Amino acid sequence: MPTDPRPSVSGRRNVGAADPEPTVERGPDVPKPSVSTRILERSLADLRGKKAFICDMDGVIYHGNRLLEGVREFVEWLQREEKNFIFLTNSSERSPRELRQKLLRLGLDVEESHFYTSALATADFLSKQMPGAGVYPIGESGLLNALYDAGLTLNDVDPDYVVMGESESFGYEKIERAVHFILTKGAKLVATNPDLTGPAEHGLVPACGSLVAPIEMASGKKAYFVGKPNPLMMRHAMGRLQSRREETVIVGDRMDTDIVAGVESGIETVLVLSGVTKREDLGKFAYWPGYVLPGVGVIPE
Repeated sequence: MPTDPRPSVSGRRNVGAADPEPTVERGPDVPKPSVSTRILERSLADLRGKKAFICDMDGVIYHGNRLLEGVREFVEWLQREEKNFIFLTNSSERSPRELRQKLLRLGLDVEESHFYTSALATADFLSKQMPGAGVYPIGESGLLNALYDAGLTLNDVDPDYVVMGESESFGYEKIERAVHFILTKGAKLVATNPDLTGPAEHGLVPACGSLVAPIEMASGKKAYFVGKPNPLMMRHAMGRLQSRREETVIVGDRMDTDIVAGVESGIETVLVLSGVTKREDLGKFAYWPGYVLPGVGVIPE
């Protein structure tokens, strides 16, 4: 029976002086014909030397209400080493305060200033495009609070924008009203992120990209997505970190949002296999992550 020629993902922490430096799968330095031969091994020393970390949350830090293995050590390492870091999530459901409270319940103490969501990015974008604009939002408290705090007006009569985020109360009536506003009132369709699914404790669940699709199809209008991989959100994150590209890294679980956002922003990329993208999916993409790790617990020394 032929053996699998692909290199394995190695992410064991260096737990003793006699232990070798952990190695990880590394993106290509020279062109090769296949996934199995393109991925090389490289030390984590360069990664650990970065000054600024942009980290996704769902699939990287937790699944639903379950903290992932090694996350506690990773966050403590970021704090101990005085790294600049921000949790950058495409999910629009929760505000930074709610995200802080969630991590507190999971045993992690992270200040509100370390969180930036697609809801905040969307509110920032709209407030600059049309200050005080009327919006018809479909989403949870994280989106509603962000829009209100940015000076936008909630409007269910003749809004300037229909704004779509993740929602647990999404139904036909809201689709009908959104399409009506777009077709008869000239409202523009904006969505917080293009994710079709997101990881949860019991598996994948529909995300914003799936929820906005019926509105796009019925109205014939394409949504403008503000969240990753839109460079707008990456620029906001790097601005908050006050970091240069060469000293910044993004850690995420999705090739189609996190990793492509990093590639297009010119920063180092780390794909963790604890979320949506699996190792066998890498060959589907025309770009490559800088590192492939089983989880963030591999990163600390």
